[in-house]
Amino acid sequence: MDIASQSPSTYSYAMTAIDPRRTIPLRSLLKLLMTLCALTVTSTILIRASEQAAASSIPAASDILARLRPGHPRLLGTKADFDRLRTSIEEDATLKAWHATLAERGTRLLDEPTSKYKIPDGLRLLSVSRRVLDRVYTLAMLYRLEDDRRYAERAWRELDAAAAFPDWNPRHFLDTAEMTHAFGIGYDWLHDFWTPDQRERLRTAIVEKGLRLGVECYRGNASYRGWTKSRHNWNQVCNGGIGMGALAIAEVDPGLAGEFLHAALASLQLPMREFGPDGAWAEGPGYWNYATRYNVALLAALETALGTDFGLSEIPGFSDTGMFPLYVSGPLGRTFNYADGGDGAINAPHMFWLARRFQRPAYAAYQVDRATPAALDLLWFDPKLAQTPAAQLPLDRRFRSAEIATFRSAWADRNAVFAGFKGGDNKVNHSHLDLGSFVLDAGGSRWIVDPGADNYNLPGYFGRQRWTYYRLRAEGQNTIVINPASGPDQEPSAAAPLIQYESNPNVAFAIADLTAANAGRAGRVWRGLALLDRRDVLVQDEIEGETATNIWWFAHTQAEIAVKPDGRAAVLTQQNKRMLARMLPASGPARFEVLPARPLASSPNPSGQAPNDKLRKLAIHFEDQPKTTISVVFTLLDEEGSEPKDAPPVVPLRSWNAGRWR
Repeated sequence: MDIASQSPSTYSYAMTAIDPRRTIPLRSLLKLLMTLCALTVTSTILIRASEQAAASSIPAASDILARLRPGHPRLLGTKADFDRLRTSIEEDATLKAWHATLAERGTRLLDEPTSKYKIPDGLRLLSVSRRVLDRVYTLAMLYRLEDDRRYAERAWRELDAAAAFPDWNPRHFLDTAEMTHAFGIGYDWLHDFWTPDQRERLRTAIVEKGLRLGVECYRGNASYRGWTKSRHNWNQVCNGGIGMGALAIAEVDPGLAGEFLHAALASLQLPMREFGPDGAWAEGPGYWNYATRYNVALLAALETALGTDFGLSEIPGFSDTGMFPLYVSGPLGRTFNYADGGDGAINAPHMFWLARRFQRPAYAAYQVDRATPAALDLLWFDPKLAQTPAAQLPLDRRFRSAEIATFRSAWADRNAVFAGFKGGDNKVNHSHLDLGSFVLDAGGSRWIVDPGADNYNLPGYFGRQRWTYYRLRAEGQNTIVINPASGPDQEPSAAAPLIQYESNPNVAFAIADLTAANAGRAGRVWRGLALLDRRDVLVQDEIEGETATNIWWFAHTQAEIAVKPDGRAAVLTQQNKRMLARMLPASGPARFEVLPARPLASSPNPSGQAPNDKLRKLAIHFEDQPKTTISVVFTLLDEEGSEPKDAPPVVPLRSWNAGRWR
C-alpha cells in the first residue's frame, strides 16, 4: 500500500509538516499545535497516573516479606529444583554435556588466585565484580550438583577476599550491584555448607557494602542514586543485584530487605515499560542482554523466594522480548549492533527462563545453539520445551518504539541475506547519531558493518564531548550526512519513526523519516531499505530543501572496494566472495568513492579514538543539488562473478509497495 493512500489521520499532519509544497492556514496550525500540546499533557498525566497506580499496588514491606520461603536455597531455585536437575543431567544428553563443561571450568578455578580490588580505568570495579559473580555461580552450582566440598571451599576463598575489599565501588553503582548479586547467590546456594561465622561475614558484607547503600539511594541520601528513576539498564542491574542480596538475607535483616524490595518493585516498572509494545530494547542488543539478564534474575528470584513477582512479568511487551535477540541476530550470529556495543552473538541463559515462563519454544531453541554453558543454562533449561519444534517464524519484523526493522532471506542458513535498518531516537541512553543506519550480511559475510562503540573512558564520552567522537557521529554510521560541520551531524534530540513497513514473500521494506534528524539542513529527508526478491538490498534516500548543499552517503565495510571506471558501481570483495553495489539512474551524476573510516575535514577529531584501520567507507558526495535522490542496490555475485543485467526500477518512496517491483 502506498504511503499516499494511507488514511489522513495517520499521515496527513506529518506530510504537511515536511512537504514544502503544502501549506496550512496559521489559525489551523495554531489549533493543531494546541491540540498536540493538550494530547501530550494528557498523555503525560495518564502515564504518571498509571505509574503511581502501579506503585501503589506494591504491598507494604512487611507484607512482601510475609511471603518469604523459609530456608535455603531460595534464589532462582530450591533444593527440590537442584535435586530435579541432578536427575535430569543423568537423563538428558545436552545437560550431561553442559555439566561436564561446567565441571572442567570449576576444576580450573580451584587453583586460580582470588580476585583483587582493582579499578584499572580509575572508575570501574565492574570487571572484578563480574569475575566474582561468574566464579560463585560456577562453584556453587557444582557443589549443589556434586556435593564436592572443594567447590564450596574455593567459593569461600573468593567471597572472603571480596568481603575484605574496602568497598564495592558505589560511585559506579553497577559494580556494587553485581558484587551484591554474587554474595546473594553465595550466601543462599551454599547456606548449608557455611558455618555460622561464615554466614555472618557474608551477611555483613551484603548489608554494609550493598543493601544499606541501595536503601540510602531510595531515601535520597546518596549522590549515586540516579539509577532509581532511570528507564534503562542501570535500573534493572542495580535493583536486580541489590534485590538478590536482600532476598538472600531477608529473614535476618527484614527491615532493610523489606524497605529495599518495596522501593525496587515500584522502580523496576519504569524500565520494564520500555519493552513495550513488542519486546525491543532501544539501547541496542548488548544492553538488551545486560538489562534483561538482571530483570529476569530478580523476577525469577521473587518467584522462588516469595512465590510471586507481583505481576511484573505481565507488563506489556516483556513476554515478547525474547523475539528481539532472534531478529537482531543475523545468519552469522552477529547482531545488528546499533548504539554502544559490539556485534558479537548474544549468549543469554535467561532466554531459557523466558521460554519457560511464557511457553515460547523459539526462545529456548535460540539459546541451545549459543549456550557456553553457564550455571543458569543448566538451571533454566527445559529439555521438553527445547525439544518442541519452534513454529516457523516470519522472516521480517518491525519493532515499534525502538523503531528498527530486520529482514532476511531465510532462517538457519549461514549464507542468507540479512539487513538491519534503524530509525529510533538519538536521546536514548547509549545512543549514537545513527538514525537511518543499516547493516548487511550475505553469502556468509557481513558486508556493511557498524563500527560499534569507542572507549568509554575517552574524555566526555558520556558528556559534552560525546558527539565529537567519530564512531558516535552520523559520519561514523551507515547513513547520510547533510552539511557536515564541527557540531553534531544529526540533531541529538531527534527521533526517526518508521513511517511505513511491509513484509511480503518476495519483497519487504521499511521507510524512516529522517527529517527531524536533519532539522535546519533540509526540508524533507526520508530513507527506505528494501529486500527485493529476498536477494537484493535497496537503500534509497530522498532529500529536499534548498539548504541541503553538501550531502554525503556512507557505508562502512571491511571488504576491499574497487570502483568501476564510470564510478556508478563498485565491487566489494572479502573471503573470495564479491558484492556489487550499483547506483541507480535516479542518483544523478554522482560517483562512488572510497574513503578511510576517519572524520571529514570539517569534523572534530579528538585524540585517543579507535583507529578504524580495518574499515573503509564506500561513499557518495553531492553538492548544490537541493532535491536529491540516492538509490543504491547491493547484490551478492555468484561464484562465476556474473553481474546482473537488469536493475530494479526507481520508485519514489511515497509509492513504495511490494507490487512496484514485480
